[in-house]
Amino acid sequence: MSKILDLDKPVYELAKEYPDFIDIFASLGFADIKNPVMLNSMGRIITVNKGSKMKKIPLEKIKEVFAEHGYEIEGDSEESKEEDTLKAAKKGSDLPKDDANSTELIKQYLLRLSNGESLESVQKDFKERFESVDSSEIMKAEQELMESGMPYQEVQKLCDVHSALFHGSTKNETSEIEKTLDLAGGAGADTKELVETVGHPLNTFTKENKNLENYIDEFEKKLDNNTVDRELLKKIRELSIHYAKKGDLLYPLLKTKYNVTGPATVMWSVDDEIRDELARLSAIDKEDEKWVEDIKAVLTRAKEMIYKEENILFPICAANFTVEDWVNIYLDSKDYENCLGVVPQSFEIAENLKREFDDIDGEIVLPGGHFTKEQLIAMLNTMPFEITFVDENDINRFFNENDAPKAFKRPLMAIDRDVYSCHPPKIEPMVREIIGSFKSGTQDEVSVWLKKNGKDMLIKYMAVRDKNGKYLGTMEIVQDMDFARKHFEEEA
Repeated sequence: MSKILDLDKPVYELAKEYPDFIDIFASLGFADIKNPVMLNSMGRIITVNKGSKMKKIPLEKIKEVFAEHGYEIEGDSEESKEEDTLKAAKKGSDLPKDDANSTELIKQYLLRLSNGESLESVQKDFKERFESVDSSEIMKAEQELMESGMPYQEVQKLCDVHSALFHGSTKNETSEIEKTLDLAGGAGADTKELVETVGHPLNTFTKENKNLENYIDEFEKKLDNNTVDRELLKKIRELSIHYAKKGDLLYPLLKTKYNVTGPATVMWSVDDEIRDELARLSAIDKEDEKWVEDIKAVLTRAKEMIYKEENILFPICAANFTVEDWVNIYLDSKDYENCLGVVPQSFEIAENLKREFDDIDGEIVLPGGHFTKEQLIAMLNTMPFEITFVDENDINRFFNENDAPKAFKRPLMAIDRDVYSCHPPKIEPMVREIIGSFKSGTQDEVSVWLKKNGKDMLIKYMAVRDKNGKYLGTMEIVQDMDFARKHFEEEA
């Protein structure tokens, strides 16, 4: 039976089909294919065509070597495909407007920008071809560019330019999303409805963006009049909280649950650059010509990110995320500070929901996650503290057992004994006073600093209470703080 090298088939499949494929492919400069992890991950995405482009190894050479080993060659060259589509993109194309061709053409417009062609030139051709473009097509184009070997940093460089390409041509993504994303098979929700739902995460994100845009416009007007409003710049920098919420709550969910990696990877990187550049400029006291030039540039990027969020990111999230996803995003967002002058409103559907993990056989299930007993013990023992828990009846209930030398010995025989029996007579009154203040509610925490074996030690006593404030016991944490003293001595 003849061997067929299909240039558009994942190398993982070719390696499974032909025993000699790996050695031949590796000999051409693709040594990573011999790594089982790489073969089983990237190998499922990379084709011979894509590999040729990534490694800059001539496709003709690859075809020639495989032909020498008895392979027949099948599959159009990726280069010829791109050349044909690029020509079509340049002349306005008569291709039908199906998703596959639209996405391929968008890729070519992005590649033209990447190759240095002017935005005006590309935008002119783009407008002739597209009356409007769906956010899902932009997403697919970005994602396919990265999967074909273009580093995400390169796509990231395009991010601000290519969003300008779509200005005025992007469908009104706050209107009904007519179809779900093929890549993720999502929920297909109406973005406008979510944005207008009181308390919904997209409602809050959109309000934050509106205020941010107003802050930037006001700052830029003052800047044009040679005035730098540092207080207003401080407000603008609160976008870092807005970006942190996206980075923790939206991007990872898109990537891990729905395999939407393009926008998540690219926008996340741009977020970091905007935040870091604003921090750098804020730390500079001298507002010279270069500073003004740089602040204008980063604020332009921040406004472009607002556009990308509202016309690409939010519709993609709406088309994919379930009600359960949005509820979890809302509840987790409560851990973040309010920002950009927006106080989030109550999202009624989520407020009365109690989140709990299902019981898992053999694991200890807690409100914040779950462990095996072995994992929990190891985690507690890894903490660089000596931990003691005393219950509401003043009985020792737990000591951790890390291997580090202990400042205060805690024999296991002391478990289930009253805590006062473990302290010498001169210390016992102090312990009783501390625990008594916790029980009465007059104190929640007491810290004691002392020298022990020549080291600075911090002993912290903390009241342990439930959500209703009921006293459940006392936790004692002993920490060696000598490392901190040495660190600050070195800094000084």
